[in-house]
Amino acid sequence: MSRSRAPVYIGLAAAGGIGYYLYSAGGSPKAAEKQFETDLKSVRNRASGTAGEFRTDAKKYGAEAGAKIDSTVAQAQNEYNRAAAHAQNEYDRAAAQARDASNSVSKQVEDARSQVNKSIDAFDKKVEDTAAKAKSGVSGWFGGK
Repeated sequence: MSRSRAPVYIGLAAAGGIGYYLYSAGGSPKAAEKQFETDLKSVRNRASGTAGEFRTDAKKYGAEAGAKIDSTVAQAQNEYNRAAAHAQNEYDRAAAQARDASNSVSKQVEDARSQVNKSIDAFDKKVEDTAAKAKSGVSGWFGGK
């Protein structure tokens, strides 16, 4: 089985760091320790300052993104409202045309029905008149009026 090499690398990095500080302090452990503490404080200050800057930048970018989202939502809402109004207008126009066509067809049906009824009435009258003439003619043969 293979063993992890992480402890070896961590140990080498620590030894290298200690060696760097001892060398830069001229071999004095106390001076190396003070230099290490100074560097550590410097890193902390930079990190905390940078974190604050990151927070400020994040707030700024968040506000910009929120404004863009609000703008996009408003634009989409306007597009939706415009499309809905257009669709409603088209629906109303088509419904009016359908009502007009229905009324026109109903009127034509009524006119046709009226014409058919008039024609039937005229035909009935003609048939009745002809039947009456025929009846009086046949009655004359048998001595009626």
